Amino acid sequence: MTRFQLAIAVLALSLSFAGPANAAEAGFHHIHLTVTNGDVAARWYIQHLGCEAVATRTDAARCGDVQLLFIARPAGGGNEGTAADHITFSVPDLAAKVKQLLAVGVGGSGVRVVDRESPIHEEPGLFKVAFIKDPWGTKIELVEDPGLLGFHHVHLFSDDPGATLKWYQTNFGGKPGTLKGRLNGLQYGKAWLIVARNSNRGALQPSEGRTIDHIGFKFADAGASSAELTQKGVQVREAPDAIDGDGQGMRAAMLAAPDKMRIEAVVSLVPRARDAVAADSRSADARAAAARAWRAPRTPWGEPDLEGIWTVNDTHGVPLERPAELKGREQLTPTEAAARRERTTQAGIWGYDREWRDTALGFVKTSPSQQVALVLDPPDGRIPPLTPQGRKRVADRAAAGSGLAEGSSEELRPGIWAVDLSPYVRCITRGLPEMWMPIGYNNGVQIVQGPGFVVVTKEMIHEARVIPTNGSPHPGPKLTQWLGDSRGHWEGDTLVVEVTNFNGAIEFRGSSKGLRLTERYTRTAADTIDYRVTVEDPDTWTRPWTLGFPIKKDDGQYELVEYSCHEGNYGLVNILSAARAQEREKTAQGAGKGPTKR
Repeated sequence: MTRFQLAIAVLALSLSFAGPANAAEAGFHHIHLTVTNGDVAARWYIQHLGCEAVATRTDAARCGDVQLLFIARPAGGGNEGTAADHITFSVPDLAAKVKQLLAVGVGGSGVRVVDRESPIHEEPGLFKVAFIKDPWGTKIELVEDPGLLGFHHVHLFSDDPGATLKWYQTNFGGKPGTLKGRLNGLQYGKAWLIVARNSNRGALQPSEGRTIDHIGFKFADAGASSAELTQKGVQVREAPDAIDGDGQGMRAAMLAAPDKMRIEAVVSLVPRARDAVAADSRSADARAAAARAWRAPRTPWGEPDLEGIWTVNDTHGVPLERPAELKGREQLTPTEAAARRERTTQAGIWGYDREWRDTALGFVKTSPSQQVALVLDPPDGRIPPLTPQGRKRVADRAAAGSGLAEGSSEELRPGIWAVDLSPYVRCITRGLPEMWMPIGYNNGVQIVQGPGFVVVTKEMIHEARVIPTNGSPHPGPKLTQWLGDSRGHWEGDTLVVEVTNFNGAIEFRGSSKGLRLTERYTRTAADTIDYRVTVEDPDTWTRPWTLGFPIKKDDGQYELVEYSCHEGNYGLVNILSAARAQEREKTAQGAGKGPTKR
C-alpha cells in the first residue's frame, strides 16, 4: 500500500461516525487564522466585529455560523496574494462602524482602516464596502447588507472560478447561487463561499502559513463523505491527527484544494492527554533541579563572568506594580503571560506594524515572563506611599513636566524651551533604574568586564556605565551626575552596585537628589542574570522598596545597533518650532488677523 493509499484509508477510518451513509454534505466549521496569541485575537474579533466567546476555549470566537480559530505562530505574510483574499463581515451602519474604528486607530487594539481618507465606496448592485486589517495582517471586508448581518462570506480568488466552485460543491456540498445576483458562490447555512477571478498580479501563492491559513469543513455524515472523497481522488496532505494547541486539540485531516488552498476536514475534538500534562510537570521539576546545581563561570582573573549580549525582552508587559485583580497570585499561566505580552505590544505599536517591535511574539526566542509584577518588596507588589514632600514634588513635576498647556493634549505650553522637556525626549538619558525597565524595543544590553571594572552599555539612548569594582570610594557630595556615581563589589557570585550622587535632573517616580540605589546582578544560569534593585529615598517614600526581573542572554540572535538619537535632534527642533508657530498663530488670532502661515 502506498503512503497516499494509507493516508486515504486512515482518513476514511478516522472520519467514520455511527449512522446511515448519506450523500456528502459539509458545513463551514471554522476559518483558521495565523496570529501571535489566540486569546488576544479572540478578544479583538469579539470587541470590534461582534463575534462571541467560545465556552470551551479562549483562542476562538464564534461569528454567526462560523468559528474563527487562531494558530499561535509567526505568519509568513498577509493573506493577499493567496486564494483566500479576505473574509467579510456585514454591519447595519457601515459609516458608523468605520467612524468607530477610525477613532480606535492603530494604537491599542491595532485597527487599520484601509484608505483612511475615503474608506467607504459603493459596489454597484451589491452594497457599501470598506476594508480594514486586523493587527496580524488579515484583510477584512466590511459591508452593509441588512439581510445578512455578522459573518458574511469567505472571498476566494481562482484562475478558474467555475471549476473551483464545482470542486467545492462536489466535495463539500453547499447551496449554489449568486449573492445579490452578482457574485457566484455556495451557501453553507447563512454564510457564503464566494469565488471570483484572480485579480492579483502573478500566480496565487500557497495559503499555508499566511494569515488565512485554511478553511475547515465538518461533515454531517463523515462515513459516506470519506468514501466519496477517496473515490474522487481528493489529495490528503496530512493524515488525520490530533492538533493540540491549547490543551483542547482537534482531530482532522488536511486536504489539498484548488489554487494552493488548504482545507481541513474536521473529525472530532480530543482532550489533551493526561500524561502530556504530567510530562510538562516533570520537565519543570527537572529544570528547577538543574538551576539549583548550576555554578557561574569565572573570568580569567577569577570573578563571576557576566559578559555577553543580554535583553529584558521577555519581561516586556510585566507591570511595575501588582494589579489588584492578581492579589495573592504567585505567577501567571503561560497562556495569560503570552496574552499580556500581546496586549502590551499592540498598545505600543502606534503607526508601526507589529513586526517592527523587538518584543512581538513569534519574533523573539524568549518566552513571555509569567512574573506578576516587577515590584518584589513590599510583598504586596505595590510601591510604598509617598511622603508629604514626595507628593508635593510629584505634583509640581507633573504640572511642569509634560510641556503641554494646561487641559490640552496637543497645545504646547507658551514659552516652552528645550530645558522644559524631559531628558528622555531630549535623548540625554532614561535615568536609573529606568534604563533597565523593559519597553517595546531596544532592550539590548552588553556587559564587558576587565580587572577592577564592569561596563554596562544600554542600547536605548546608547548609555554606557563604567562601574569600578576595585574598592575605590564615591566622590564627595558636590560631584553629581545624571546617572549618579556607581561603585561595585562582589559578594560571592553577585555583583553589588551602590549608586549615589544623583544630580536630580532626571527623577525616578518623584525621587529627590538623595536617591540611593543598590543593584544586585546574580548569574543563575548560562542564559540568565537575576537583576534586583533596592530603591531608597527617605525624602520621597516611607520605606525602601525593591524591584527585579531576569535578564536573558541572547548572543546568537540579538545585536546592539546604533540608536541615532541625540540632544538637538530633529524631533526636538520640530517640537520647539511647532511651539513658536502655535504662539504666532495665537497672537495673530488675538489681533483678529486669522491663522498665520507656518
